[in-house]
Amino acid sequence: MEAKVRWNGKMGFIGTSGSNHIVPMDVREESGGDGAAASPMEMVLLALAGCSGVDIALIVKKKRLKVRDFEILVSGERADEHPRVFTEIDMTFIFEGEDLKAKPLEDAVRLSLDRYCSVAGMVRKTAEINWRVEIR
Repeated sequence: MEAKVRWNGKMGFIGTSGSNHIVPMDVREESGGDGAAASPMEMVLLALAGCSGVDIALIVKKKRLKVRDFEILVSGERADEHPRVFTEIDMTFIFEGEDLKAKPLEDAVRLSLDRYCSVAGMVRKTAEINWRVEIR
């Protein structure tokens, strides 16, 4: 797996994935950026949610659960000292569908975060990952 990141001359970067997808990154104006894109640390949270989301989508499909839609809310607390790694991350998995029960959805989330999601495996080295499931 490979990637490339090119500086935009300010505080932003344009990433190009090995599969040739473009990903802009920037920082907030108060940090000297334009605030034109997600910051690299926001990208970590997005990667965690996306990674676990892919796992969960596969698991609920295999279990034939009638999930019509789901979203993942994620927030993180960072260390005060550099490197300002995430120390705690909270995730809320919100599911919509027919005849959904908490237990199989919780099992899917647990399998993803504890076993399959590579991003969770890395982030867990510095951060406690808390999560919960909501059914709407």
